[in-house]
Amino acid sequence: IGKAFEYCRNRWISLQNYLTNGMLEIDSNLIENSIRPLALGRKNYLFAGSHDAAENIAMFYSFFGTCKKHDIDPLRWLKFVMDNIQATPVKNFKELLPQFINRDLI
Repeated sequence: IGKAFEYCRNRWISLQNYLTNGMLEIDSNLIENSIRPLALGRKNYLFAGSHDAAENIAMFYSFFGTCKKHDIDPLRWLKFVMDNIQATPVKNFKELLPQFINRDLI
């Protein structure tokens, strides 16, 4: 308990910052919850089987995270990409990425 009190005493001014600015949160739970999948992903990469497999897993985490950020259903996006990738010229592959896709198509 003494260490906890010392920690608090040494950081008292910083710990009160949220009282002076209504935009500051008292804790970081929202941020921690949003990055939890990334932390779990890093842990899972250790068991991917190979470096190339880990890179593939990371790529899909990125794709699905981008889908989530842009409010796109990852399964619908992936199905659309798989159905259309052969008909898409290589120079237009960027249009299949979640952040650039025409949302009316999926």
